[in-house]
Formats: sequence, structure tokens, C-alpha cells
Amino acid sequence: MSLPRKPKGFMFDLDGTLILSNRQLGSYDPIPGAAHALGELDALGVPWIALTNGSAYPARKQAPRLRDVGLPVPDEKLFTPNSVAAEVIKQRELERVLVLGTQGVIDALTELGVKCLSPDDGKGLTCDGVYVAWHPECTMDHIHRACDAVLGGATFLTASDIPFFATKEGRSFGYSCAINGAISRVTGIEPEPTGKPSEHAMAFVARQLGIDAAHVGVVGDDATAEMQMAVAGGAIGIAVTSGSTSAEEWADQPPEKTPDLVIDSIGDLASACGLS
Repeated sequence: MSLPRKPKGFMFDLDGTLILSNRQLGSYDPIPGAAHALGELDALGVPWIALTNGSAYPARKQAPRLRDVGLPVPDEKLFTPNSVAAEVIKQRELERVLVLGTQGVIDALTELGVKCLSPDDGKGLTCDGVYVAWHPECTMDHIHRACDAVLGGATFLTASDIPFFATKEGRSFGYSCAINGAISRVTGIEPEPTGKPSEHAMAFVARQLGIDAAHVGVVGDDATAEMQMAVAGGAIGIAVTSGSTSAEEWADQPPEKTPDLVIDSIGDLASACGLS
């Protein structure tokens, strides 16, 4: 494998690429070489951001926790699907969105100017959008309310429809994907993701980096979330083997999920891309 061109900026996934968390997202361990990779890009003056499909916390809460374990991620360089969703919601002119997510999800969207409705709020309140995110306390009443809204014409958005993510305990399933499945099965309507691998996410990354998508190095451990987005968006796909996909599994991917480069250590990123 060889790169089609040198990246001018990078987007990093978090889980399985820069860190491994526990299944409750309560603790983080940096992946060996991750801090070095970020520091080397900073020294070279190469722009980068981190975009996680995790939606549980606003960046202002999650970034300090990453720094506490030694990853030099400033608040302003960390983004979540909530960051992208807020833009989509404003573009669609949705007035009020039913959020199936933790208080952290609601806080993040509210801070970004979205008028949110919790599924536990008064039943008489209406919405024109539904957003499904990290929601471990989801109940059948919450799903019922979301289904009613979607059947009534509300736009059906989700942070992520990826079934698994890498953790210290191994592969863990994503709550949003499971909840999406229930709503979709009842309503017959598929959710529109705002996180990876959506076109929304790829365009957001390119805007944040200030470069064309063709020059973005998308670094991740998931064939669907990161590599499918890179291929579809014309970006440069750089895969790591520290998370959900092994070197053997990377070699067996279909064309639409095949990375341009596979590296064994995230710490080798700059040299593997010909930047150092």
C-alpha cells in the first residue's frame, strides 16, 4: 500500500485509535505512540482534529480527561457527532429536537444553539426532529415517543449507526445503533447519521481543517466509520491495528472500505506519510 498524496491535515478517531476506554466510558488509556503522533504533527505545523463517534460528553468535558491521561488534545480540536448534528439541525431549520441521549448530549446540543426536548418531558410537547445518541438509560417509553415523532414526520437523525466500538474490554456495541434499529423497524424509516461515515461528517472535517477533503488523512480503526468515509469522500484513508480491525482483516476489506495505508503503530504516522 502507498499513499496517493501526502496529507495536508489529519482527522483522528478516538476509540481504538488514540485511546481505549472502558465500556462505561469512565476511564481512558492512551494507545502507545498516540501522544507522540499528535506532538509530532504540532511540531511540523500540520493541522489536525479528533472526531469521535462517541456523543456522551461535550468536548469541553471530554478533552480535559484526555489531557489528564497524557494526550495533548485541546478543547477546540475535539469534535463529536453532536457538533455536526447542530449544523445539520440549523440547516434544516428544525425548531425543536427530541433527544434520546444522556444529559451530556443535551448539554452539548443546547450549547450549540439547538432547542432540545427530553423524552421524559411533558407529553404534549411536539418536535420536528429526533436525534438518537449515547443513551444507556433508554426505555421503551422513550422509543415509543421517538417512533410517534418519526411517524408524524419528524426528521430522524442519529449520532452513529455503527454497531461496535473498541474498548479495553474488547468490542462493545453502540447504544445508538441498537436504538436506531428499534425505531427503524417500527417506522420503516432509516436514520440519517451525522457522525462518521456520513457526508456531513467528512464535509465538517474538511471545513474545520481548512483544506479540501482530498488532502485530509482520515486515521482510524474501523472499516465502516473511518475508511468508508475516506473512500466515499475522496480523502486519504490511514488504518491502524490497535482497535477493532486487525492487519489481516484490513487486507480483506472490500474496495469501498479499503485504506490507502495500514500502520502498526500510530506513533509512526508522520514518517509513514512522508512528513518527517
